[in-house]
Amino acid sequence: MIEFRNVSFSYPNSKDGCLKNINLTIPDGQCVLLCGRSGCGKTTLTRLINGLIPQFFTGEVTGEVLLNGENIFQLPMYRIAEKVGSVFQNPRTQFFNVDTDSEIAFGIENQALPHDELKARVKQTAEELHIQKLLGRNIFALSGGEKQKIAFASVYTMKPEIMLLDEPSSNLDMSAIVELQKHLKLIKSQGKTVIVAEHRLYYLMNVVDRILYLENGSITGDYSPKQFRALNSAKRCTMGLRTVDLCKERPLYFAAPHATPVLELRNVALSYEKKTVLHNISLQAGHGEVIAVVGHNGAGKTTFSRTLCGLHKECFGEYLWNGKTQKPKARMKRSYMVMQDVNYQLFAESVGAECTFGIKQPNIPLAEKTLSELGLAPYRNHHPNTLSGGQKQRLAAATSMVCGKELLLFDEPTSGLDYDSMVRLAALIQKLSGMGKVIFIVTHDYEFVCRTCTRILHFGGGQIQNDLSVTEENLPKIKSIFNVG
Repeated sequence: MIEFRNVSFSYPNSKDGCLKNINLTIPDGQCVLLCGRSGCGKTTLTRLINGLIPQFFTGEVTGEVLLNGENIFQLPMYRIAEKVGSVFQNPRTQFFNVDTDSEIAFGIENQALPHDELKARVKQTAEELHIQKLLGRNIFALSGGEKQKIAFASVYTMKPEIMLLDEPSSNLDMSAIVELQKHLKLIKSQGKTVIVAEHRLYYLMNVVDRILYLENGSITGDYSPKQFRALNSAKRCTMGLRTVDLCKERPLYFAAPHATPVLELRNVALSYEKKTVLHNISLQAGHGEVIAVVGHNGAGKTTFSRTLCGLHKECFGEYLWNGKTQKPKARMKRSYMVMQDVNYQLFAESVGAECTFGIKQPNIPLAEKTLSELGLAPYRNHHPNTLSGGQKQRLAAATSMVCGKELLLFDEPTSGLDYDSMVRLAALIQKLSGMGKVIFIVTHDYEFVCRTCTRILHFGGGQIQNDLSVTEENLPKIKSIFNVG
């Protein structure tokens, strides 16, 4: 059993993530969803349970957190780790090895399991989680979603009593989210206590026993699933919560008549480490199009995006802009990409400076306006690395507005975003579309697609399976691609 007794916590020099007078009991075997706006304290709550606060994250803490009657603050980390397993939002931050088998086995190696039992446990984990195809792989060659699966497996194989998951669906495709839902039901059936901090709510409605809503560091709502579903959509929006039923989501923008093509790909093939990833890729795109790039994890979506930007070298075929062939260097000058892991592209020492970093003669008023529209103005003087994952995503998106490039690519831009941030980002993308930008969005987020995209590019089997305009006629097929309904 987990108990919080009058717990308050604040990070040094930060108002986000603080907790105020938390009193909470989570019985053994209960599955709990933590939800609320970014910065409300969800992740902080999990850090108090797994001991990262105060042992790794410092701050002012009062009260008691009890694990089976023992004060977590007085337990050594190895004792906590025996009982509590954590899957972080960014799986890269918890990897210790370069191959998948060793990573899955890392935790139980530290438990000194005999070699034969260790091998059997890894095999059993792969079978139960249906990730056999990920065994024997280089971690650095995995997609974001595949890394997420390995992170989950590395914790699952340790068989902890309590599992904490922070935004576990953020990098997963729709099929993988269905698998995650099954995995959560599996560990719940094993009697484990499961605590999930999430912005995407729909896949958890048939899994969780209890929903805790946090606001400004306090628990202001404690719902059963039935009570939570009874909240109307307007109420959920005012609470900053995303949809609980994807079937009710409908596109806000339908495809306009095709504009004159400005971008054209002819018979493009892409390879990664001498293996063909995509082939026979031919398409055209016009000014103002917002194109969703979808497909299962590892289908080649990010590789395709990097190629459009001139960042991927193993490519063949023709790339044209206004009918003129474009070499990789010319593509880089014309395009800007918001990466899936934005930590790779944050360089400046403040949020304000990052928004204009590397831009010759930046439009400062536009930068300030964009930061304000994306809710980042209060953090103007903060270092980018002090921001949350969702705030970093918005910062990189802000730069896409200021940079003035013609071709924009967003790789999983809603990872870690709450409802309010998703709406802000969708508005920014619509503004960019109205400016005539050509926009590609790699995403598994159907709710976000409904708010932004006019076309769906579906990859599978190494090629384009579907290229669909968002129309009423195509809506049933689009829903089937996203496993909606």
